[in-house]
Amino acid sequence: MGVLEGKKILLGITAGIAAYKTASLVRLFIKEGAQVKVIMTPSAKEFITPLTLSTLSKNEVISTFTKEEDENATWNNHVELGLWADFMLIAPATANSLSKMASGSSDNILLAAYLSAKCPVYFAPAMDLDMYLHPATKQSLDKLQSYGNIMIPAETGELASGLVGEGRMAEPENIVSFLERHLLEQLPLRHKKILITAGPTYEAIDPVRFIGNHSSGKMGFELATEAANLGAQVILITGPTYLQLESSMIKVIRVISADDMYNAVHANFADQDVVIAAAAVSDYKPKVVTDQKIKKKEASFNIDLVPTQDILASLGEIKKNKKLIGFALETYNEVENAKAKLERKNLDFIVLNSLQDDGAGFKTDTNKISIISREETKTYQLKSKKEVAQDILKEVISLFHE
Repeated sequence: MGVLEGKKILLGITAGIAAYKTASLVRLFIKEGAQVKVIMTPSAKEFITPLTLSTLSKNEVISTFTKEEDENATWNNHVELGLWADFMLIAPATANSLSKMASGSSDNILLAAYLSAKCPVYFAPAMDLDMYLHPATKQSLDKLQSYGNIMIPAETGELASGLVGEGRMAEPENIVSFLERHLLEQLPLRHKKILITAGPTYEAIDPVRFIGNHSSGKMGFELATEAANLGAQVILITGPTYLQLESSMIKVIRVISADDMYNAVHANFADQDVVIAAAAVSDYKPKVVTDQKIKKKEASFNIDLVPTQDILASLGEIKKNKKLIGFALETYNEVENAKAKLERKNLDFIVLNSLQDDGAGFKTDTNKISIISREETKTYQLKSKKEVAQDILKEVISLFHE
């Protein structure tokens, strides 16, 4: 998973010869896991066909406000396009379009979408050498950047006129690299290292049976994914679960028992900035684990249990300046029990959820939480676990700005 995975990209193509490169650009975005919608100026269709771009993007290409051949067609809503996108990229951005963007002109749907966009806007200039160096072009570039737009600098090379110089649109690979670098630099957890625990632990009784719980690991996996999306380098230590993650920003360590998780957490703790203990770790384990399967002989069967090592409490004793977040799943006296755990284990805050709440708890795709710190309690409505992870990480980010 890269920084562009899952991003919604609105690609605006204006009428320059470099438009032919946008086929490769769309392909690279799709390969990175992004969603792409393309808007073209009407004249841009002379340089690359909408059919090529719609085939690559898997979305209809828009170049007019309405479908002229269909008198009953609804209009293409430029406002919705601007709201849909995580960011807009205009490439190539010709001198003509740059001038219109700078002056606020809106005589085509691309310009209307640009003026409506609430998201960051990047633009990649493309024109011949003398046009690029003209004072009017420089004025447009300066004005657009003063509005907060981000310029992807033109490159030096052979131009359509045969001249060699500055003005060539950045190559698609370089545009993607620029976007990745810039997006990473803006992420609030950039340069932070976060360790997250997830899932259940299984405590063996014999080679066949174990003591465990119903945790699926979904909450911890969502936390790991969202933390990586915010720029963090993540270690996810997970108990047994069917869930999978593939990301260059997430290292997954799979364990079985509470002892395994304790050892893995402590082996990686020293380098971390934040630990989020979302795993449902067994509180007890069998005192004796037999080498052979226990046969059914008696009407009743007793197992002697002993406490497992308390991972969270052990981290609270050595945390120093690290941020430590715990979870509490309760069935009664929820807030009181969570606050006691917060103090006892020296946490920065604790995430409380109750099995009394419909849609919360194990194996669901939703959760309903309260975030409790020493200063306040924030209660949230039932949300998807992805949204819950985002709420929790907002609180984590706030810890670095106190």
